[in-house]
Amino acid sequence: MITHIKFVGIPVSDQDRALKFYTEQLGFEIATDQPMGPGQRWIELRVAHSTTRMVLFTPDGQQDRIGTFFNGALACDNVEATHRQLTQRGVEFVEPPTKQPWGTFAKFRDPDGNIFVLSST
Repeated sequence: MITHIKFVGIPVSDQDRALKFYTEQLGFEIATDQPMGPGQRWIELRVAHSTTRMVLFTPDGQQDRIGTFFNGALACDNVEATHRQLTQRGVEFVEPPTKQPWGTFAKFRDPDGNIFVLSST
């Protein structure tokens, strides 16, 4: 029986730059950082208290996925407050907090141009 999502991948062009962004600006923690093939590492990040992890890794032949829309959403308790905190840390938002009948969301970009939705839980 499937119990949860173990990890989702984020395609990046520079793992060191991405690691700095995701840990220092978004506040994720390193769960694993080890060699994975020639010239790459397998970097798993913990997301707060969630069991789901994010992996900063681009499989060979998947470089065209770098800088695209992440088909999912990152949850937070309060989008406006999180938007303020992340903006102060230098995170670039491409869409400010917007209220909709189904909830509030904002969109931000990582250093590779990947775009993420931030949504209230």
